[in-house]
Amino acid sequence: MNGWPLLWVAIAAALMMVCGWAWQRRSSNAGVVDVLWSAGVAASAVYYAAVLPGAVLPRVLVAVMGGVWGARLAIHLARRVFSEAEDGRYLNLRKRWNGNQLSFLLFFLAQAGFVVVFSLPLWIAAHNPVPEWTLWTTLAVLVWGVAVAGESIADRQLAAHRGNPANRGKTCRSGLWRYSRHPNYFFEWLHWFAYVFLAMGLGAGWVAASLVGPAVMLAFLYRVTGIPYTEAQALRTRGADYAEYQRTTSAFIPLPPKH
Repeated sequence: MNGWPLLWVAIAAALMMVCGWAWQRRSSNAGVVDVLWSAGVAASAVYYAAVLPGAVLPRVLVAVMGGVWGARLAIHLARRVFSEAEDGRYLNLRKRWNGNQLSFLLFFLAQAGFVVVFSLPLWIAAHNPVPEWTLWTTLAVLVWGVAVAGESIADRQLAAHRGNPANRGKTCRSGLWRYSRHPNYFFEWLHWFAYVFLAMGLGAGWVAASLVGPAVMLAFLYRVTGIPYTEAQALRTRGADYAEYQRTTSAFIPLPPKH
């Protein structure tokens, strides 16, 4: 396994996040960190595919799947970040830290570290020596297609809801949001299993290591920056309406709503 590309990704991600921190300092909008994180993981997929020694097929799939997923997410987030006020999650951090820029710099640099962590499954899969299309390849493509389509649909449904002035103060309950309070997060998590399937052929140890993607993503969504912060902000802004939504709707996995 060639570890040097991980180091170069770490250095590039750190430099990118420092530039993002400088932009945040001028604009007072830390949401750019999410855009840069997505773009950084996408770029790492293409880079690993170009320099690592795996077979051509898994490397091409790593570049296409990781690159398309990350680019789509980065563009979607950029439209929000550059057209709206700072997200409530970052406003709360700004208040908690009293606008301390050293805290924000450390936060941005931590995200550079997470670019490396989440690029690990891509790095592993790009070492896969199996040159032919297998059942695991089919599963990888199917999971990736369902996940990216589901996340894209959920994002568009929420954007349409947010874009209608009549929905101000109301919770989105249409489409996928009827079955999960965070369908975008669910499909984001599901997406990482595609690279576990792409790693099949490297041995059980490396396949197990590729599970760092879905495992760390699930921990972040449930315990760190995902559901807890998003729902706290929703309760502050939508109160009883969101509390009722919490009571009747699955937090993560799409399920029929409770009555």
